[in-house]
Amino acid sequence: MGEVKISGAKNSTLRLLAASLLTSAPIRLQNYPSTLLDALIHIEMLEALGKTCRLINGSEIEIAEARTPSSELIWNKRLIRNTLLILGALVGRTGQGKVPLPGGCQLGDRKYDIHLMVLKSFGAHVWEENGYLCAEVSRHQELKGTDIFLPIRSTGATENSIICACLAKGRTRIWGPHIRPEIQDLVKFLNSLGAKIEVRGQESIIVEGVNELGGVTHRVIADNVEALTWLIGSAVTNGDIEIIDFPFEHLEVPLIHLRESGVRFYRLDNRITVRGSSCYPVDISTGSYPGINSDMQPLFAVLGAKAKGESRIIDLRFPGRYAYAEELAKMGMNYAIKDNLLVIQGGQDLHGAKVTALDLRAGAALMVAGFVADAPTIIENAWQIFRGYDQLDEKLSKLCISC
Repeated sequence: MGEVKISGAKNSTLRLLAASLLTSAPIRLQNYPSTLLDALIHIEMLEALGKTCRLINGSEIEIAEARTPSSELIWNKRLIRNTLLILGALVGRTGQGKVPLPGGCQLGDRKYDIHLMVLKSFGAHVWEENGYLCAEVSRHQELKGTDIFLPIRSTGATENSIICACLAKGRTRIWGPHIRPEIQDLVKFLNSLGAKIEVRGQESIIVEGVNELGGVTHRVIADNVEALTWLIGSAVTNGDIEIIDFPFEHLEVPLIHLRESGVRFYRLDNRITVRGSSCYPVDISTGSYPGINSDMQPLFAVLGAKAKGESRIIDLRFPGRYAYAEELAKMGMNYAIKDNLLVIQGGQDLHGAKVTALDLRAGAALMVAGFVADAPTIIENAWQIFRGYDQLDEKLSKLCISC
């Protein structure tokens, strides 16, 4: 039986790194996924802004401040979407900010206008200039607490609202936030620094601005998408594995769907044991937490490709996020797209092929499909996968999967 331990969550780690700009005090993050390409890029950004970052024992990082952060992040390397949160933190801390326009996965109509709305609601002037996004408050002024009404349950906009509100003057109330594990981890982290944040479920988040924040040692939550990757990987290969530090409380709905599709797993304390399974078709839609996250649906598509019968997937967050299906088709998956519905006729053998990782989660799905292909699979742009999977080579080796 193979064994794998879940690393700290990518989608939490990047937010915590951005939020570290709000304080001059030292911060230590435990369960830190040190090999993630996106985390490595983010660390370089922090250092360019004046932070010093020291890796400890491979799974902890200490962040201190060599100088007050510069308000400008001048950058000519690969971009990540988290520059939007860096901008919010810089404006909250220094009153102004300049960052590159966001990068990250191209998932269709993924705009950042809601982030601009958030900054403007706090009283900042926002504009674009030569590939950079800029924001500032009037001279000798600061961000002011306000009511923010989010038009959709956006994770990023919720996080930016919280980050901006921590040092803003007065009270901020964020209406219609997206409450999910990464948000809760960010709130726990910031409250440990001295912020005053109260979460009232999906209704609202109330933040009382403070003058300054301190330091803390904080443990990053486990990565639920990584956990699901290994679970589905075990299911499609009919293998037995034990997954340590499995975040059960963050995956209740996906686990229901997996159990109904024939995946056999057993819980013991903080770990899950997965036994060889015969997979049945899946019928899922993505949605707000605690539902199935959009990042998870490419993995369910691989499960559907192996299951005998018709599986149906609809992505309600990023309509049409099915470009990866054409890559899986090169490996033998039979699919069709009807309106915004991905229909998979499963049960065929998957074949080795040369495919392309169009984004992080698409790459992960191709990797899992490669586990059961009848010949070697070559994944071009495989660096996309390493953006979100920590210690990947080592973990694959422990599971006796060659790559």
